[in-house]
Amino acid sequence: MSERNAALPSPDGTVDPHLWLEDVTGEETLAWVRNHNAHAEGELDADGEVTELAAQLKRILDSPASIPHVKRRGDHLYNFWTDAEHPRGLWRRTTPESFRTDDPEWEVLIDVDALNEVEGQDWVWHGASVLRPAEGEPWRHVIVDLSHGGSDADVSREFDLVEKRFVPVAEGGFERPEAKGNLDWVDRDTVLVTHDFGPGTLSTSGYPLQVRRWRRGTPLDSAELLYTAAPTDMQAAAWHEDSPGHERDWIYRIRSFYENDLLLLDDDGSTTLIDVPADCQAHPHRDLLLLAPRTDFEVDGVRLPAGSLAVAPLRSFLPGWQGQLPRATVLFTPTETTSLADWFPTRDLIVVVAQEDVRTSLTVFVPGDDGWRAEPIHRDLPGTVEAIPSDAAINNVVQVVASGFLQPPTLYLTDLTPMLAGEAPSPLEQLKAEPSHFDATGLAVTQHFAMSDDGTRVPYFQIGPVDPRPAEESPTLLQGYGGFEISLTPSYGPLSGKAWLERGGTLAVANIRGGGEYGPAWHQAALKQHRYRAYQDFAAVARDLVARGVTTRERLACQGGSNGGLLAGNMLTTYPGLFGAVVIQVPLLDMRRYTHLLAGASWVAEYGDPDSSDWDFIRTFSPYHLLDETVDYPAVLITTSTRDDRVHPGHARKMTAALEGLGANVRYWENMEGGHGGAADNAQAARMNALIWTFLTHTIGG
Repeated sequence: MSERNAALPSPDGTVDPHLWLEDVTGEETLAWVRNHNAHAEGELDADGEVTELAAQLKRILDSPASIPHVKRRGDHLYNFWTDAEHPRGLWRRTTPESFRTDDPEWEVLIDVDALNEVEGQDWVWHGASVLRPAEGEPWRHVIVDLSHGGSDADVSREFDLVEKRFVPVAEGGFERPEAKGNLDWVDRDTVLVTHDFGPGTLSTSGYPLQVRRWRRGTPLDSAELLYTAAPTDMQAAAWHEDSPGHERDWIYRIRSFYENDLLLLDDDGSTTLIDVPADCQAHPHRDLLLLAPRTDFEVDGVRLPAGSLAVAPLRSFLPGWQGQLPRATVLFTPTETTSLADWFPTRDLIVVVAQEDVRTSLTVFVPGDDGWRAEPIHRDLPGTVEAIPSDAAINNVVQVVASGFLQPPTLYLTDLTPMLAGEAPSPLEQLKAEPSHFDATGLAVTQHFAMSDDGTRVPYFQIGPVDPRPAEESPTLLQGYGGFEISLTPSYGPLSGKAWLERGGTLAVANIRGGGEYGPAWHQAALKQHRYRAYQDFAAVARDLVARGVTTRERLACQGGSNGGLLAGNMLTTYPGLFGAVVIQVPLLDMRRYTHLLAGASWVAEYGDPDSSDWDFIRTFSPYHLLDETVDYPAVLITTSTRDDRVHPGHARKMTAALEGLGANVRYWENMEGGHGGAADNAQAARMNALIWTFLTHTIGG
């Protein structure tokens, strides 16, 4: 019997006949992938429908009218941009004055496509960090991160902004080989580095456990060891705080996905632990410490509720503090319907983005002689509001983006400094407004609540025709995620708008437990042995769409990616009678093996450990183990990426093979690049999305 057909044992001794598909780049495995890709493409694009739709979607992704999102460093605004002529992208900059014009003058710093051609590589942009220079010196030193094909593992290379070139190693330039890790500037000749330094330096999740100080001109392997996390930890991370007058080096010991320790790196090489619970996010900023707890705790008699945001003097958590109580002040306290969506400091203020029933608002907390006062701002902005500091180390300028399901993004600028004097912030200055990429005429957004099995009200949004067609003629796609405390807020989806809404389809987005829509408690309600609640919530929304006459079971599909792919997989195996089609993307599906595959061990805090007694409950939401030959499954499309080094492509491959063994109606498509996002450039993203929307049209939307 060949290896391809052999039944191989999994770690628990059971036989997994499809284990060979976990060989990511094996010759036989990739032959299997190419064969399935050809079959899916041949079926869905037989008449050129996918190709035509992909061209439309690519024009949207390449649109020059899209908002260029910028980050200020010194006198320039930096942006990474992709378009039809530059599929892998341009790193470029302009001035604030030029950015305000309709046609800014951009200075190209790095052309990734040209770099790939010169170096014969497949680089995908992963970002850049610029060293804040000493006073009077130019902004010059940059660390650029590049990934092969979009994988999480990347390389770090030094770039010179003055000479506009990469600095060769031979000239003392910093260059970190491919691995999961990071470089962070301390000064022009020093970086903090996390990296794969060999056996024993990576966690079981594949992330670095060591933090080192690396000085220019010395070998990476000889970098000074500063800290080593425990072998059972998820990873170690480090960063340099560069606020003028408050420069410090910090280390994060990341114990698990929801627990970490913050340590100050002292001048003598020792560390000082910031003594707060491990499940409390602690963020230092200048002379402050911001605290966001996941469970209730007290600081010298002051109760910090779960899901709140508090602020304290940083020095009160350092040795030698002898100040007066209270040490901490609670700024934001959640309620049953409100939660903390985001927060960040500016130079002198603290900005909170709160959400009430998944609708956002902005509040600024202003320091004064009598403590901190809350000032709601810009309440008239429609849709979902996001805020981004311009340069929190030196100013109080904030970028604000407003968007919605049918509302393209608009970018504003506001200066909050006047609030320090008791005045209103500067009026919103509209910098850019993205045009609509699809015809939203006759479409409306409504919010509804479904009742889950245990009586919990589960919100969801519905986007579709104001005057709907009869349910049996109304194809509807239900999307969800439900994990890792991530909220699904209203956001503009130009591809779904063009490929689905504009063609008469209805879209629904479920805000199920496991997400962060109502804070930590909403997330924790679906952790580990309570995972089933997320799936019950999603099923309740599906039933509600049918009960309300929006659609029928035959016209209803569901879609999810990553943890949402696990959600969609459970809809397929546990609730097959609710859907006419299922789309599963970059998924977890084999929950018996997930901790042994790539970064899987880092998610034990979310799902549990299948190598322990946790398997008793994990097996109840492991789709790969729930398949039943007696069940008539709906049509399925499963997609993934060969270069996904976060969620192993073996999950998707093995599930496909198992479904085929049952004679199910399944097709499979795997992009050979793209990482966990599934696509490395706009052309790949357009093709992948065109396949998905065409599949849905063929199954529920014909």
